[in-house]
This record gives sequence, C-alpha cells and structure tokens, in this order.
Amino acid sequence: MLRGGLGSRSCRRGGGGLWRSPCPAAAAGGASSRSLGALRAASASPSNGGGARSGGAPPAGASNVKPLDGVKILDLTRVLAGPFATMNLGDLGAEVIKVERPGAGDDTRAWGPPFAGTESVYFLSVNRNKKSIAINMKDSKGAKLIRELAAVSDVFVENYVPGKLTEMGLGYEDIKKIAPHIVYCSITGYGQTGPMVQRGGYDSIAAAVSGLMHITGHEDGEPVRPGVAMTDLATGLYTSGAIMAGLLQRYKTGKGLHIDCNLLSSQVACLTHIAANYLNCKIEAKRWGTAHGSIVPYQVLHNGLVMEMNHPTAGRIAVPGPGVRYSEFAVSHPKPPPLVGQHTVEILKGMLGYKDDAIEELLRTGAVAQHEVR
Repeated sequence: MLRGGLGSRSCRRGGGGLWRSPCPAAAAGGASSRSLGALRAASASPSNGGGARSGGAPPAGASNVKPLDGVKILDLTRVLAGPFATMNLGDLGAEVIKVERPGAGDDTRAWGPPFAGTESVYFLSVNRNKKSIAINMKDSKGAKLIRELAAVSDVFVENYVPGKLTEMGLGYEDIKKIAPHIVYCSITGYGQTGPMVQRGGYDSIAAAVSGLMHITGHEDGEPVRPGVAMTDLATGLYTSGAIMAGLLQRYKTGKGLHIDCNLLSSQVACLTHIAANYLNCKIEAKRWGTAHGSIVPYQVLHNGLVMEMNHPTAGRIAVPGPGVRYSEFAVSHPKPPPLVGQHTVEILKGMLGYKDDAIEELLRTGAVAQHEVR
C-alpha cells in the first residue's frame, strides 16, 4: 500500500503524496498571481526542472532510483550541523537548494587553511550534491523569493536563533500559511523554549553543557573536547532522520509539521547508558582515557567511503562519503559543492518560472547574485 501511495498526488486529506501537497492554490496560499501561475507551470512540466517529477514516483524499471528522488529541500543552514544533514539527504536523491548570502556565502567558505585552490576544504566536506542560490534575505524582494521557493519545496531547513526568521516573515507560522504541506525543520543550540533559547549554538559549548566533555579525556586529566565536532554531527544525523520521518508523517496525515532539533538534546540523547547510569543508579560518569582506540584506513577505502569529484575551481577533490550502503541503489556520481550563487538564475527560472527581465532586475538591485563558472 505504501509503495502505491507514494506516487499518488491526489488532493485527498488536504495533501496526499509523499513529496508535497499537489494542490497549487492551497500550497501557495497568499502568493501573488504571478507566483501562482509560475508555480503551476513549473509543477506541470516535468521537463523544465520545476517542482517534483510528474506523478511523484520514478518510472517503472528506472535504474538506480533513490528514495528521495523528486523531493525538494530549501536549505537556509550554515556551518556544520545543518549542511551535514542536508548533504546526507542529497546523497539519497533530494534536490537541495542552498540559500547563501551574496558574496560571502556560507561562513565556512572562509574557514582555512587548508584550501583546495581557493575553496575551503571544510566547506567542501559537507556541501556536495547541492545547488546554491545567493539571496539577500534582508531585502524585501529576497524574503519574497524565499517564500516563493518554500511554496514549491517539500522541506524547509534553517538554523537561526529562534525568532530571527519570524522577524523577516519567514518563521514556521509564516511559511505554513503559504505552504501548509511544508516539513519545516529548525536546528538551534537549545530548542524553542527555556532560559537558554536565545543563545547561539556552538558545538564545544553544547558538548560541555551536555556532559560529553566531562566523560572525555584521561582519567586524571581535564575534560577534553572530541577531535571532531561530534555534537554538531550527531545533530545533523538526527535532523536528516527527523526530516525523513516528517515526510512519512505528511504522507499519512496530508499535513506538514514543524521539527525542533537542537545541539543540547541531540548530545544528551547520545549519552545513552552514561546518562541512564546516573538517572537510574545515581552513578556519575568519569573519564577513562583511550584504552584501545584504532583506525583502519584500508577498511575505509574498501567500504567506498571516499568520494571524488571535479570542482569548478578546486579541481579534483575527495571527501568522506555517507556511512551507509543500500541494496537497491548506489550513492554514486556526487555533484561537487557549489560556488556561492552558482545556480541562482537556474533556480529562479526552473523552480519559480521567472523571466529574464525579472531576473535581471533582481540582479541589478542586489536582491540576488549569480556566480559565473569559468
């Protein structure tokens, strides 16, 4: 029943279908008439790159079909937890539209050394299989573009301090009005409520507050931060799983929803038996050092965990691939991490049906930016 239902795009139960609500008028809500016409045209034609593929499901007998083919994700996240989550979803076939600031882009584009050519290796490691659109969200025209993109997307992911996007008219309740089908996921430091809600989320602080650093390090030494940002990465993994669960929930109910992911909750959840020891037996954890840690590089290569691709400025690059494998499809042929605004014009035309003159005006006023690949 599930398999047959995934391809259905009827308007039953207010939504229907795994990908999104197929009723343009309901999905677009308060969008302008120009936007509604463009959205209908984009979703009606499977050849123009707009909307989910016609019918939702891939053709019978298609090879290397991925589970998230046809799912569109509007990604407003930066740095690590969010980009790691959306990269994993992109590996599974989702079309990820990465929204960046014109010019600077994601913060991590400047993080280095090391650099591959002029590109930050940090950025390259968590941003494959994405398209980049450069939008100035502080510009009213830019905020309008975000709302229009949300109306034709399945998932909206952001990692701003709670309330920041609401000030721009881009909070969950704002987007829900024009895209009731949306799976809206917020990634924060400490959640949506409580005394720490307005604090920014940083891996090292969340690792300390959660207790992870207390149990890491030599037995008689000081608390130690793990060598990689495990709290950010764990949150990214929780986020990707939660988003897929949200898509299945929408399939069952026909309605979108809001997902609250945060660094503190993710890391506390990952303490598992360490936390349970204290909660049940009042046994406080301690540092035990590293008795027998080991890394086996040849096993990493055997498992195909290294992915290589050609980047437009960095040349041939290699990054760690996804840590799972599937029997029915291959996670292969990755697309390189994009340049800032590399796909701005493509997205405006393909997803929103904008004409050349309208795009030129947005470029001229600085509401968006396009990076030309040489």
